[in-house]
Amino acid sequence: MTKSLFPGFDGLMNLSRREGVDVRPTLLRVLTDLYVQAPAHNADEQRQFVELATRLIDQVDDATRAAVKAKLAIYPQTPVPVLQKLGLVAAQEGRRVPLAREIPAPAPTPSPVRTPTAAELRMAANMAMQPKEAAEIHDMFFGAAASQRALILHNLAQTPLKAAPRIPTVRAKRAIQILEMAAIAGDVENFTFELGDSLILPSRVAAQIVDDASGEALAVAARALDMPSPVFQRILLFFKPEIGNSVTDVYRLSRLYDRLSDRSALVMLAAWRGSTLAVTRAKYQPSLHDSERQRARAGASQTRPGVQPGSAPAVRTGTDGSDR
Repeated sequence: MTKSLFPGFDGLMNLSRREGVDVRPTLLRVLTDLYVQAPAHNADEQRQFVELATRLIDQVDDATRAAVKAKLAIYPQTPVPVLQKLGLVAAQEGRRVPLAREIPAPAPTPSPVRTPTAAELRMAANMAMQPKEAAEIHDMFFGAAASQRALILHNLAQTPLKAAPRIPTVRAKRAIQILEMAAIAGDVENFTFELGDSLILPSRVAAQIVDDASGEALAVAARALDMPSPVFQRILLFFKPEIGNSVTDVYRLSRLYDRLSDRSALVMLAAWRGSTLAVTRAKYQPSLHDSERQRARAGASQTRPGVQPGSAPAVRTGTDGSDR
C-alpha cells in the first residue's frame, strides 16, 4: 500500500458537507475494500484506517455499516478500535465477541423507504464538482494502483456527482476511426491530439492518459467515446506494446472495459476537465491578486490637481488684449 491509504480523503469529505450530497457511505466502502485487500499492514496504515474508519462508521446508513461490518468481521488484521466501534469486540476484555450474539432474536421492523422526489433526483444528478474536488479525484485515480483504480471507477457510478455530457455520436465515430488508424500506425502525436480534441481535454491531461502505463485511463477515455470492445483491444495490441505483449494485462483491461459503465467514465471525464480549472486558478491567482493590490496603491497615491478642468469659466480676449 502507498504512504497514504486513501489520497485526497479530506478533500472528498468536503462533498459530504454540501447540501444534497453524501458520499460518506461510498468513501467508507472504498476505504474498507482497499484495507482488506492486503494481508498485513504497518503501523502507519493501521493508524490511518482507524482514524478514517471511526470517523465514518457513525455517519453512514445501516446498510453501509452492515456491509463494512461483514467484511471486517472475517478479516484477521482489523484493528481493535474499529472492532469496538462496530460492536465486534468487547470494550474492556479486548476479545472478539461471538458473531452469534450480534444477531437479535426478533427481526426489526423495516422502516418504510421514502421515495425521493423528482426535485431531489434532479438536484442529485446535477451536483457539479468544484475544481478542487475534481483535481483531487484526478490525482487519486492516477496515483492509485490497478486494483484500486477499478474500485474507484466502480464506486463513481454510485455517486450523485454530475457526469460530463455524452460525446455526439457522429463526432465519437469519427474520433474512433482516427484513433484506431493512429494506433495501428504508431502515431503517438496524432493519437494524443485526437483524444484530447474529441473529449475536450487539455493537451496535458490527454498526454497523461496516453502515457499511463497501467492502461485504465485509456479504457476510461475509450468508454467515454463508446468505443466498441474489439477496437479497444486492437488499440491495446498495436498502440501499447508493453500491454499487448502481456496476455494477462490485455485480459485484465478487456474485462475492466466490458464492465465499465458509461456513467463512471463520464464522471471521471468531468473530473479530468475540472482539474484543469484548479491548476489554472492555482497558477494565476497570486499574480492577479498582486496586480489588484498594485493598482489600488497606484490609484491612492495619485494627487488631484488644485484646479479641476472646467471649474472656472474661460476668459476670452481679443487680438488687442481687451476683454470681450
